[in-house]
Amino acid sequence: MSMTQEQRRVPSGFIYFFGAFGGILFGYDIGVMTGALPFLETDWHLQHSAATLGWITSAVMFGAIFGGALAGQLADRIGRRTSILIAALIFVVGSVLSALAPYDGAGYLIGVRIFLGLAVGAASALVPAYMSEMAPARLRGRLSGINQTMIVSGMLISYIADFVLKGLPEAFAWRFMLGLAAVPALVLFAGVLRLPESPRFLVKNDRMADARTVLSYIRPSAEAIEAEIAQIQDTAQQERQAHQDTSLIGMFGGKYRYLVVAGVGVAAFQQFQGANAIFYYIPLIVNKATGHAATSALLWPVIQGVILVLGSLFFLLIADKFNRRSLLTVGGTVMALSFILPAILKILVPQANPMLIVVFLSIYVALYSFTWAPLTWVIVGEIFPLVIRGRASGLASSFNWIGSFLVGLLFPIMTASMSQEAVFAIFGVICFLGVFFVRAFVPETRGHTLEEIEQISGKKSVPVVEVGR
Repeated sequence: MSMTQEQRRVPSGFIYFFGAFGGILFGYDIGVMTGALPFLETDWHLQHSAATLGWITSAVMFGAIFGGALAGQLADRIGRRTSILIAALIFVVGSVLSALAPYDGAGYLIGVRIFLGLAVGAASALVPAYMSEMAPARLRGRLSGINQTMIVSGMLISYIADFVLKGLPEAFAWRFMLGLAAVPALVLFAGVLRLPESPRFLVKNDRMADARTVLSYIRPSAEAIEAEIAQIQDTAQQERQAHQDTSLIGMFGGKYRYLVVAGVGVAAFQQFQGANAIFYYIPLIVNKATGHAATSALLWPVIQGVILVLGSLFFLLIADKFNRRSLLTVGGTVMALSFILPAILKILVPQANPMLIVVFLSIYVALYSFTWAPLTWVIVGEIFPLVIRGRASGLASSFNWIGSFLVGLLFPIMTASMSQEAVFAIFGVICFLGVFFVRAFVPETRGHTLEEIEQISGKKSVPVVEVGR
């Protein structure tokens, strides 16, 4: 079936805007609970139910572990565009159902948020894939950074919405905060209805005329269109061969072991370093540090969101000017110190202002925002050879969501049994371990061709640390 006349009139700017809009929605949904949780905690009297708070918060990430994997398979069967539409509908339904949770219905809300997490995980997989297949080659290098900017912008919007709605009665405030996620989801659905399908999917399904039509919106000449179609056909053939020749065991046991360990390890460390403990629980962190009500601390998430957005924009300026390993090393070291120093100060100066911990957390967020946050996905996009890229990228994404889920679940449980300074010191040690991992196992990918990176895995006798200077 060929595309309609209406789809043929879609301008390229519209395609890129709504192709990336899913990142904003993804960010909104992972950020909105930050402000909603203090009101929900008070409304349902969950102050002493750390495990319940952890599950309500992390349920979205639990669902996302499966959403990303399911979306990848679904996108290959029914297309990227249709899969994004389904994800948008899940966003709408999940947001409305969350707002309608019955009083004291923790089990219900956890189940609904797991369902919502399917869409979050799908968006995290589908949006970058769709954009990378639509954008010209000269723009692909910045896509990871742009996608990160969209995500943190969505988080900032959710923090602002939470701040604006904090004056409502607690029983209504958290419901409106969660329910408002349906609005950008509806905008996404309406916009994606007019988007064309990915030319890669069209070529792989022998819809060559439609693929040429789509590429005519976003490529400068007929020659460029034909060259890209030929390239897509060649890559599709290689991927079919790769699917036959690789397995999970083979990835870790074969010649690509070093690169798989490096990519998956960086993705896992990004979450186990504890960033989401700040993003999800900053009002409760301020509450525990100062004794002031968490519902009155909703300006702090906005401040963290502004730092995240500014950091992601700064990354776009420096992305190709510094080595990946250098940025990860500097970022991880400062992040570790930002977590460990409050614990040291509490021991040396017990009467120090308790808000110092929030200042140090802001320094952590600033460094994270332009190092580990965007660079993880740049490295995951660059480091895996074509023959294993699909499966290895999916594995890295799964480990990232597992880390996000565990941090979101365990942080309130940990802070219920030990001081916040001690918990963050543990995350600080993990940050240092992440730096060691980068220095020991992650090759430098900036300035290297994909073929050169692939050759690194074969040099088993050469320490990987020597590759990226």
